[in-house]
Amino acid sequence: MKTIGIIGGGQLGRMLAMAAARLNFRTVILEPQPDCPAAQVANAQIVAAYDDPRALDELARISDLITYEFENVPVAAAERLAAVRPVFPPPKALEVAQDRVVEKQFINGCGIATARFHAVDSQADLEAALADFDGSGVLKTRRLGYDGKGQRVFRSGADDPSGAFAALGHVPLILESFVPFEKEISIIAARGPDGATACFDPAENVHRNGILHTSTVPASVTASTAEAARKAATAILDALGYVGVIGVEFFVLADGSVVANEIAPRVHNSGHWTEAACAVSQFEQHIRAIAGLPLGDPSRHSGCVMQNLIGDEIAELPNLLAEANVLVHLYGKAEARPGRKMGHFTRLL
Repeated sequence: MKTIGIIGGGQLGRMLAMAAARLNFRTVILEPQPDCPAAQVANAQIVAAYDDPRALDELARISDLITYEFENVPVAAAERLAAVRPVFPPPKALEVAQDRVVEKQFINGCGIATARFHAVDSQADLEAALADFDGSGVLKTRRLGYDGKGQRVFRSGADDPSGAFAALGHVPLILESFVPFEKEISIIAARGPDGATACFDPAENVHRNGILHTSTVPASVTASTAEAARKAATAILDALGYVGVIGVEFFVLADGSVVANEIAPRVHNSGHWTEAACAVSQFEQHIRAIAGLPLGDPSRHSGCVMQNLIGDEIAELPNLLAEANVLVHLYGKAEARPGRKMGHFTRLL
């Protein structure tokens, strides 16, 4: 029986480990937090930092192949592992996804539209960039931001940019122009080592306070919009020489065209609906892809809405369990905190 090493011990690693077990793979988790959500269902855990050389060498020793559940794995760690074991998705995907400027340049290089943007390395850079965007835009850290963290919004004439560069920590930033979108969608797509690809249906996403609230399928978009998103996701997969599952977020404009927002080189929150509405979930699809198994059919047998359970919303569990056609998935987290994803549920339509 082969062993898959998973870097990261959160809920995505947990669901990957569960999918791997169904296909007769053992899993070992590299994660500094003991008794993390993923380790609760895996075969073993190495309790160490993601960049600990001894821990990485031990993970390589006991694993046949290695993957990761989040995109902020140190690139050097992934490259160290890739020198001795297959690592999927490839480290190049981490390099692209970890820097928002590099990511947008890469996406544009694939012939895919993004928001206009400027790199911001000083307060003077910020003021020049805002002038180019008529005083408006979204200022973000180039690295490590997620769920709306590390961001500031400027609206023309209403917000003073003074001190904004310092307030975000004197780190490299990006200013993105506003995109006049009508809705947000995402595509969960997979690519195998043989170059075969498969895309799940686009999901329509709603965010609250910068955190995904719901993902609904079918998305209320035209067939041509859905196809444009699929083609863009596939082009990104091919350009990266990707193996595994990727999430690509898009803005949909009034004319139905799509603008890529960001890529996530991993399984994705907006793909959790596939657990309930497809024969093969995004988690099983990822395991199939990295293990060199045939990709599963991504077609959907039901419409559904996936909703995250954030913080104290976990208290709704008894009511959810009483509903018909609802699948509940909890993440094994001991403490509910504001903004913390405790689980999700999927309601079939």
